[in-house]
Amino acid sequence: SSGTSALCSKHALSPEALSVGDMVRVKAYELRSKTSKELLKELDDMKAELAQLRVAKVSGGAASKLAKIKIVRKSIARILTVYNQKQKAEARKQYKGKKYMPLDLRPKKTRKIRRALKTEQKYAKTLRTKTRESNFPMRRFAVTM
Repeated sequence: SSGTSALCSKHALSPEALSVGDMVRVKAYELRSKTSKELLKELDDMKAELAQLRVAKVSGGAASKLAKIKIVRKSIARILTVYNQKQKAEARKQYKGKKYMPLDLRPKKTRKIRRALKTEQKYAKTLRTKTRESNFPMRRFAVTM
């Protein structure tokens, strides 16, 4: 019956569950306002907490702790996602306007489109062709019917 009481306490949000849960639920928009160092610190905290929860799982901890494992894992994923997005945005800013850019910052598109000639290359003409076109323009015929 101790297992059911632990389950009930989780749903009733006992003080123990609240004290443990207040640190866990992280929102992506809150993470975006933090610096990279703060994100890494929070990531370490979450990983330490996850390790403790896994120990509790092995040693037969409360059901509330077992349910928290999933929340902590998702929080870690959120932190890593925001951190990686920040890193990529900084890299984009650094390479903006440069001639060469790392492959992962270039637009993906498709292989065929990436290999295709650019518009200015497609319509480029040699000096000889330009001269010939200006000297021998298309003939105009006045056809009457």
